Amino acid sequence: MAISSRVGVRIQQRDDGEVAWLTIQRPEKLNAMDPEAIAALTEAAGGLRDQAGLRAVVLTGAGPKAFIGGADIKVMAGLDPTAAEAFITSIHRAIAALRALPVPVIARVNGYCLGAGLEVAAGCDLRIASANAVFGMPEVKIGMPSVIEAALLPRLIGWGRASEMLLLGENIDAAEAHRIGLVEKVVAPEALDAAVEAWLGSILAAGPEAVRLQKSLMRQWETLTLDQAVRAGIGAFRASFATGEPNRMAAPFAAGRRH
Repeated sequence: MAISSRVGVRIQQRDDGEVAWLTIQRPEKLNAMDPEAIAALTEAAGGLRDQAGLRAVVLTGAGPKAFIGGADIKVMAGLDPTAAEAFITSIHRAIAALRALPVPVIARVNGYCLGAGLEVAAGCDLRIASANAVFGMPEVKIGMPSVIEAALLPRLIGWGRASEMLLLGENIDAAEAHRIGLVEKVVAPEALDAAVEAWLGSILAAGPEAVRLQKSLMRQWETLTLDQAVRAGIGAFRASFATGEPNRMAAPFAAGRRH
């Protein structure tokens, strides 16, 4: 189904639960984010949040040329200060909706991943890229700073690499993105779907409640001190046993056999 023509939503029913595929559908514009696409992505992500059987989400862009080529530059060129604040806030809300999903979100990066597109990818939990992907934060080259979820970049790649990307505005290729930790895996274009499937297989093989608890805990770690994070982990460990999942899944291993 589609929330609008800008974002396609496909729910796959699998033996171990549901996998949702969100596709930005504007390939003729390198899947650039205009107000309609931003609103559609926000709505699509929000609609998945309370889906009990959901196990994972894959976010990608239509066509082979781009994941998300950035925010629509024609839209941005006509903004005044008030409209600019509203526009960038709407992109933040879309990424926040993705980050609020209780299950892993995989960015399947095919082609250009620039500006707002890289901010969207940074907001996902895992990033896998085609070898022909291109990454960059070019905003300073058109007179504006990189903002909102660009703030995640120092956590992913360190302050030095983030400064290089944000202050120089130069693009990097997929191999460099992998080397600096911006993406977790790079594969040949024809192997991208198989690699995503391998990750999905690992997620689906894990305990569904454990994965949700793990993601929730990782989100908490972002704002907690080390001592607070450790204490939060103890609570999450206790909560996992309240579900009965560890007892059920660990029993075959404890009995000396694998399943």
